[in-house]
Amino acid sequence: MNQPAVEVVDLVMRYGSITAVDGLNLTVAPGTVTAILGPNGAGKTTTIETCEGFRAPQSGAVRVLGLDPIADSRSLRPRVGVMLQSGGAWSGVRAHEMLRHIASLHAHPLDVDALIERLGMQTYGRTPFRRLSGGQQQRLSLAMAIVGRPELVFLDEPTAGLDPQARHATWDLITELRDSGVTTVLTTHFMDEAETLSDHIHIVDDGTLIASGTVAELSESGAKNTVRFAARAGLDVESLMLALPHDTKVDEVSPGAYVIAGHVDPALLATLSAWCAGQGVLTESVLVERQTLEDRFLELTGKALR
Repeated sequence: MNQPAVEVVDLVMRYGSITAVDGLNLTVAPGTVTAILGPNGAGKTTTIETCEGFRAPQSGAVRVLGLDPIADSRSLRPRVGVMLQSGGAWSGVRAHEMLRHIASLHAHPLDVDALIERLGMQTYGRTPFRRLSGGQQQRLSLAMAIVGRPELVFLDEPTAGLDPQARHATWDLITELRDSGVTTVLTTHFMDEAETLSDHIHIVDDGTLIASGTVAELSESGAKNTVRFAARAGLDVESLMLALPHDTKVDEVSPGAYVIAGHVDPALLATLSAWCAGQGVLTESVLVERQTLEDRFLELTGKALR
């Protein structure tokens, strides 16, 4: 079995009387894009900073590529890329100058000019970092994180402030990194970003892991999915509910428009079809609505990401 790229075991981190991380356990498989999601104050940033070696665990253990992020920092630094939320560049340094400097610290960096073109950074190469827009700073920070060909990269809000074109270009780059074997740990406030990019998702709240799985697994594990169907008005919904599983609810939300809420599977659809046939009812349309990742997130945490 492959060793986890990141392993967090019983991690506890406190700030005075506040427990930011409370016995957190999670792993990141190598060669995957893994998103860590949670509402503000959930403990994500503290966990990531501990994995990056910026904080020492107060209790529990963290391993990154099998090593201790602090004790083995000299060995880990060349193998790990970090995109900091604060940017990570000197205030007065010019964008291309900073990227070339970071590239020079690595034995086998990516082609800097090709990376500049790929991320659309050609027009502001001589602009000091402090004068870059938020989106331009994000692109430079991403480039700095990956220019050294890392085995593992931590990306904190990689598309915040980007326009749609740059956002999708960043998504393509993250996917290519994964396809080339790079492990990515991603934090994001954009649920569609997590759905599109992630092989695996950890949802954290109040410093603990409350759910984990693929997008499909998390969405399908929710309490309710729905079926909407159209037929003649005034159907006997009580009779239909008796035919369906006991925890299923049927409502006529408007004349001829019906909603079935419950565990939706092929057996339920077959029962609906058989009931309609037995009643001489011709359905005009049937639509299965699956719970989204955002629905599941709100169900678990009771909070939106923003």
